[in-house]
Amino acid sequence: MSGDRAGDYRILHEGDLRDYLAGLSGLRALLGGEPASWSITEVGDGNLNLVFIVKGAGGGIAVKQALPYVRLVGESWPLPLSRAHYEYLALSRQAQLAPGLVPAVLHHNDALALTVMELLEPHIIMRKGLVAGKQYPRFVDDITTFMARTLFFTSDLALSAAEKKEGIAAFAGNHALCKITEDLIFTDPYRIAEQNRWTAPYLDSLAAELRNDMELHVSVSRLKLKFMASPEALLHGDLHTGSIMVTESETRVIDPEFAFYGPMGFDSGAVLANLLMAYFASVGHERAAGERAAFEGWVLETAEKVWNEFARKFLGLWRAGATGDAYPPSLFTGDKGAARLETERQAYMQRLFADTVGFAAAKIIRRIFGLAHNIDFELIEDAGKRAVSEARAVRLARAMMVETEAFSVIADVTGAARKLRDWQPELSG
Repeated sequence: MSGDRAGDYRILHEGDLRDYLAGLSGLRALLGGEPASWSITEVGDGNLNLVFIVKGAGGGIAVKQALPYVRLVGESWPLPLSRAHYEYLALSRQAQLAPGLVPAVLHHNDALALTVMELLEPHIIMRKGLVAGKQYPRFVDDITTFMARTLFFTSDLALSAAEKKEGIAAFAGNHALCKITEDLIFTDPYRIAEQNRWTAPYLDSLAAELRNDMELHVSVSRLKLKFMASPEALLHGDLHTGSIMVTESETRVIDPEFAFYGPMGFDSGAVLANLLMAYFASVGHERAAGERAAFEGWVLETAEKVWNEFARKFLGLWRAGATGDAYPPSLFTGDKGAARLETERQAYMQRLFADTVGFAAAKIIRRIFGLAHNIDFELIEDAGKRAVSEARAVRLARAMMVETEAFSVIADVTGAARKLRDWQPELSG
């Protein structure tokens, strides 16, 4: 179901939304009962949008409407409504490439910047589960399938040059969301910016160090250039544990409004970064020393498996018969050609791993010194303990970004994280 029935944009409050949904026969039948009996609850806890849960006698739906500004900041930061269009395009493409791993779209209205999706129950935001110390056995298989298939099949390895350029063009207008990433992830944490914040006063000196660390500035600027200039594949663009809903048996990736064609390592790096932050934050959520040791071991094991399984599945798709214009099969005939191409595949994945490590580092630093933080750290009530966990994460992130070549395999990353688990930083204040 899709359409622009409502005409001009307006922000839908409960009564407006009830009337709108009642006029859509398919959704009205799905919800069941009389519209007056439907429960409508606004549950959006993100930075940008309104999100409603609507339930009737027959079922429920989730409704997401973009606001014309950044919700976290307010009307002083306007933002194009077109992001809802790009999110709808991304969800549609992801559903084709990774069926069952994104919510089903039931209705979309471009004019209202509104999308209606299946209600995911009893799924919860993965980040909330990690804060609580929960383990998710399906996550590795699901997220690696999602990444391998969405990245491979939108890349030059699978597409003709013309198809790839058409894909880039379809998402090129989402530059306002890209600009948010370019500023908030790759620039603002490394300079004085009005919207930066951190756990003060404990991290004051560390924030100052970041602003004066020229090696770090060069490294993050190289990552920013790659983000802006390397349209390798269609990215989710914001693939953190707050954009993933889970149960023990299911995984759904949500909220791809930052979707655009960029470097693959940005998506894989986001997943790695959020697992590392969950690891470093874990000690701050302990009620008794060592009670979360099994969870912390699972998180690092999961980080290793995420990269290894993603690489295995991505390479499997490539070996199965890449149809894209990159690496033409006619140039790699016979046993000699096959062997040389396999060597190149391994080199390709090594470069992608280096990008993953670097982008993961940038993601960690922005969540500690930039505008938008995450509850992994924020829900640690004792500010001093929170700052210790954050400083450990930043120490690893700095090494990952500046000394990326020292991390040649994923075990190098998780091993470094383990060594920092009990490191005691010198803090301000």
